[in-house]
Amino acid sequence: MLDRLYQYYLLARLHRPIGTLLLLWPTLWALWLAAEGFPDPLVLAVFVAGVVLMRSAGCVINDYADREFDPHVKRTRERPIASGKVSPREALALFAVLCLIAFALVLLMNPLTIKLAFVGAALAAIYPFTKRFTHLPQLVLGAAFGWGIPMAFAAQTGELPRLAWLLFLVNILWATAYDTQYAMVDRDDDLKIGVKSTAILFGEADRLIIAMLQLLVLLGLGLVGSMAQLGLYYYLGLAVAAALALYQQYLIRGREREGCFRAFLNNNWFGGAVFAGLVLDYLNRSFAG
Repeated sequence: MLDRLYQYYLLARLHRPIGTLLLLWPTLWALWLAAEGFPDPLVLAVFVAGVVLMRSAGCVINDYADREFDPHVKRTRERPIASGKVSPREALALFAVLCLIAFALVLLMNPLTIKLAFVGAALAAIYPFTKRFTHLPQLVLGAAFGWGIPMAFAAQTGELPRLAWLLFLVNILWATAYDTQYAMVDRDDDLKIGVKSTAILFGEADRLIIAMLQLLVLLGLGLVGSMAQLGLYYYLGLAVAAALALYQQYLIRGREREGCFRAFLNNNWFGGAVFAGLVLDYLNRSFAG
């Protein structure tokens, strides 16, 4: 029994929190912006728990979708389904349980948030299959990872302002940049087995396009700051994020697997820098007021 639970733990990728953090940061950005400071404690608790549950559910359905591919990829061949330690039927059951728990939490929120939750669940379920049909699955991932943004605004304010959709778009661009870095790690294997990605689509222009996406993200976050009338601390956070983006370009300069993976992981600090700037700015505003 304990070994079975451990395999589920591995399948849900709870031992690798980077995906949870990349989903959490934009959700926290949205909550702080929607509340113009510290959000409602119940809303915050529901969304943090929801991020963990839905990221875990996304990993499970991803491995189910990739069960024929993962055994042929060096990085994924030991995953629970690929190695035969968890059956596809068990994976579907675990996915359903995680989604149901997340939905039970959403029921504590207002009707608009509940309606938006169905879209989020659909995006999480669809994403893993898109890599078979399009070279742009990273865009779908960005939408899935960013759907917590409109949900956060809906839960906190009951509305979906333009700021929410701007932040959602920014997150799609950011996710496309960092997941392209991630896809660069598996590019050779993906070409052999027929999996599509932006890393394959961009080819030799990958570093340039990632740089352009990062620039658009920073410009978009700057516009978010202008619309939300944020101050110095927020823009200092963006400056740190810009420095981290430059560092990521350095890491992927040779397109080596290890460097690309380190660049992907570094995006956790990028998201954290933006959030730290937000928090400090709102704290400074509350003290000044």
